[in-house]
Amino acid sequence: MRHPAFSLHLLAALIAVVLTGALPVVAQAQADAPDQVIHFAGPDGEMIEGGVWLPPTPDDGSPRPLVVISHGSGGWYGGHADTAEALSEAGFVVAALTHPGDNFRDQSRGLRLTGRAPQLSRLIDYMTGPWAGPVVIDPERVGAFGFSAGGFTVTTIIGGVSDARAILAHCAAHPEVFACRLVAALGGLDLTDWQPATRDARVKAAVIAAPALGLSFSDESLAAITVPVQLWQAADDQILPSPYNVEPVRDRLGRAPEYHRVDRAGHYDFLTPCGPDMQAVAPELCASAPGFDRSAFKVVFNREVVRFFRQALARNPAPQASGPTE
Repeated sequence: MRHPAFSLHLLAALIAVVLTGALPVVAQAQADAPDQVIHFAGPDGEMIEGGVWLPPTPDDGSPRPLVVISHGSGGWYGGHADTAEALSEAGFVVAALTHPGDNFRDQSRGLRLTGRAPQLSRLIDYMTGPWAGPVVIDPERVGAFGFSAGGFTVTTIIGGVSDARAILAHCAAHPEVFACRLVAALGGLDLTDWQPATRDARVKAAVIAAPALGLSFSDESLAAITVPVQLWQAADDQILPSPYNVEPVRDRLGRAPEYHRVDRAGHYDFLTPCGPDMQAVAPELCASAPGFDRSAFKVVFNREVVRFFRQALARNPAPQASGPTE
């Protein structure tokens, strides 16, 4: 029996939530609001909106590490506010962006996945350059967090090279999977828009949750990635299902990642826990498996993300643990 997440009704519902703009209106009211809203120039000169979360402790003059966040398809900069807040409370400067053309207001470039990493690089440019914040950022200690399409983004920014032809072949063989239905609903991939080489060597560590389309990355490019990676998989991910998305990244990285497989978790359990208003607007994004407590999981998840980045972006980082964990 096909999982409900693959129904055309749900696909239409998710697209409707994205296009109406109702989702972030509710999310903004319930999320941990950023300390600053920023605007900076993107690769094409367009202005990009973002949010910055600052450490609560007074500035002692020492440079702080930076973590940048890339949201999933149709999201916005506040979609992982709980994780941003946890990192900022731990002493990091955190900056998230709303990807132009792939956000709740505008999905016109939702399939130009390789265009996202240059946007994230421009966020790093801004935060390590003209940003006039109350703390100093250490440009040598930059990490990146990404979920879903943001996981694809972060995989590319650390060196993964994606081949769009692999996605086309995958969708020809598996047109029923959600990602391929979304590709079809948004008009299909344009190979002329694919710019696979988007590595930014400033990113020294990455947390990747439920990455999209891991199968599209070349063996050679993943084998060349040696920065520390913490990789998360939802065991019951029906949106980006096994074995096409997480496993190709996990098994081919040049440096074994710190891998976490979360039993009974679904794809959207990596998002900020939903309040009552969000439940009413987007129940599909808020639903968890019976007995799975998203709020409790996110406490553990955020703690592990903080621990990983503390170790990976320390001035003298200790060796990272690797291998699978449950």
